[in-house]
Amino acid sequence: MKTIVLFNPKANNGQGEAAAKKLTDLLNDKELDFKDITEISSYEEFFKSLNSDDEIIICGGDGTLNYFVNDTYVFKIDNDVYYYPTGSGNDFYHDVHGGDDKELVKINEYIVDLPKVKVKGKTYRFINGIGYGIDGYCCEVGDKQRDESDKPINYTSIAIKGLLFHYKTTNATVTVDGEEHKFSKVWLAPTMNGRFYGGGMMPTPDQKRISDDKKLSVMVMSGSGKIPTLVAFPKIFEGKHVENKMTSVFSGKKIKVEFDSPTALQVDGETILGVTEYEAEV
Repeated sequence: MKTIVLFNPKANNGQGEAAAKKLTDLLNDKELDFKDITEISSYEEFFKSLNSDDEIIICGGDGTLNYFVNDTYVFKIDNDVYYYPTGSGNDFYHDVHGGDDKELVKINEYIVDLPKVKVKGKTYRFINGIGYGIDGYCCEVGDKQRDESDKPINYTSIAIKGLLFHYKTTNATVTVDGEEHKFSKVWLAPTMNGRFYGGGMMPTPDQKRISDDKKLSVMVMSGSGKIPTLVAFPKIFEGKHVENKMTSVFSGKKIKVEFDSPTALQVDGETILGVTEYEAEV
């Protein structure tokens, strides 16, 4: 049996390889074969080359998982697949494991039957959720900062400055299983498969990643000005923002969100610019 560690060197501001190598101490009873995940050109061929008892460990963040599930979704994976968090946010790990310690999590059950989202004519599978509104804006600004500097990105600071000065709200139509809802002055409109995104934010605290009655949840924060929104916003890290009258949460199997002006959107932390609508479904 082989244990192959697929690491993303770009994870956590370029510290991904060093973080993955910590598995050498954690799994000192195994012989680990480290491979750069960005150098795998065909996952189908990669998995065909494995023996049935070989195991895979994925090291990276939520974006790494997103790329992996989208590249492997067209075929069945029979090998055991584990995840070791080495990203900056690690929202998937926080959701399925909890706690601050870092351990291996077997993820085979979490990477099948994933929801999909259609954006600008393309379809993606997603692990955690889709951020639309100021969360997409934060990813857009964070990407620009990452291109200009190797310093860690402070998304909370970006969000606060966006709320106060830069981000412009939109009007939105949210359709959940055919039922239409209209909102004005929308700040956030994410659709979630898990509970967490954005490095610990919990927009839909009651969302269940795996359940018998599989549904997605969409949260809309709207209708208030900058200062009330700024006061309410930090509560999203505890999921208590849903108690505020400016927050609405809906659950369903098919969700469509339309903005009346384009803004950035993120899928598991990966940014797509100039989006006016998305459709997500299980």
